[in-house]
Amino acid sequence: MDSLIIFAVLIGVGYFVGKSQEQKHFASLRLRESQTHQLALTNMGRLQPLPDAAGAQMVVGSVVIASDYFKTFTAGILSLFGGRLTVYESLLERGRREAILRMKEEALSWGATRIINIRLETADLASQGSNGLVSVEVIAYGTALK
Repeated sequence: MDSLIIFAVLIGVGYFVGKSQEQKHFASLRLRESQTHQLALTNMGRLQPLPDAAGAQMVVGSVVIASDYFKTFTAGILSLFGGRLTVYESLLERGRREAILRMKEEALSWGATRIINIRLETADLASQGSNGLVSVEVIAYGTALK
């Protein structure tokens, strides 16, 4: 009985603390995105002429985000039935937005006016011995131009 109570408390704490942290992160993302909106992001096709690369530098933004206990538990149950694991979609969205923001902030500190040919890479950092820990690394990179 005691272990059931501990389990319920962990689920409750995971839900409320995780939700609070996620909401704070989304608020931070919105603020920082409004502060970096002036930096243009462009993906160029192969046949378009490339801009002058004399003022070019590679910029990178990366982040590792871990899931909270509640999402991990819920995803474990939902995976029994298959389909979308919507509890992890916000995790990926936060990681993608954070990586792009970090890349943009690096470009702005260098004095860039735009970033071209942006790419995103993701990696699952969980392993078999991770006790159910779910974390994702997202890397955004591109070429900053002055």
